[in-house]
Amino acid sequence: MTSGGFHIRQLTVVGLGLMGGSMALALRDYADNICGVDPSSSTRCYAVENGIVDHATDDLKEGVAEADVVILAAPVRVVVEMLGRRIGSYLRSNTLLIDLGSTKRDIIDAMGRLPIGVQAIGGHPMTGKERSGVEASDANLYEGRPFVLCETRRATPATRLRALGLVNAIRALPIEMDAERHDRVVATISHLPYLLSAAMVATVAEEADKDDAVWQLASGGFRDMSRLTGSNIQMMSDIVSTNTQAIAVLLAQFRMQLALLEKMLIGRDDKELADALHPVREARLHWFDNYGGKGNL
Repeated sequence: MTSGGFHIRQLTVVGLGLMGGSMALALRDYADNICGVDPSSSTRCYAVENGIVDHATDDLKEGVAEADVVILAAPVRVVVEMLGRRIGSYLRSNTLLIDLGSTKRDIIDAMGRLPIGVQAIGGHPMTGKERSGVEASDANLYEGRPFVLCETRRATPATRLRALGLVNAIRALPIEMDAERHDRVVATISHLPYLLSAAMVATVAEEADKDDAVWQLASGGFRDMSRLTGSNIQMMSDIVSTNTQAIAVLLAQFRMQLALLEKMLIGRDDKELADALHPVREARLHWFDNYGGKGNL
């Protein structure tokens, strides 16, 4: 049942989408009982019928009351609302509370105001799929992927050890950092690419309105560059709206890079353009050779 002493008597997963469902499956061998909390009756039925959870409810208080580990796998703003208004009074003392939100500053602040005795720590697994929803749940989703942990005012040394045990149980790679640094880093490699992908697809769609051959000829390059645009809109809206400052700085830097490329193209300076693109290619190859081959986001 356990590995390295890690064991959960009752695990409650709040939010049974891709991330929550996959977390329940990944921890199946470590938990005696798994409860799912989700507002959708069809989602709850699917999760129970397919063995993702043992039972499910739409009542948050009922779902977390007896849990010794609670995982919040909901959109960032929903998590912040739960932390600020309700969930702290429902939890037993020494419950480990961890979230899976893609931005951390607002969540960490809210966790710091929870009742003393709740062991709260911020989490962000760097993984995902193009498909969302409980039907896409995958027990191996977290394997080999970075899992960021951010301490809070409610995180004790015991909290940290329990969180590390959970991350090891799902075979992820724990990375500890503060919330501000986390949000700056993920703005660079996750939130900025999403917005650039959306801007590119909007540009292509405008051209396709003039000539349908745009869609007919679109292939690998468009598929790769547009993949992020297929992400869940509510989730991404919550993410970017809770990390606006870091993203705004990066968008300004990106506009400068575009302006430089535009200048070279207009000036027809092929050598300058090639010289500029060479280190960019090397940077991408360095990332892929050292980090990118470990999994797909």
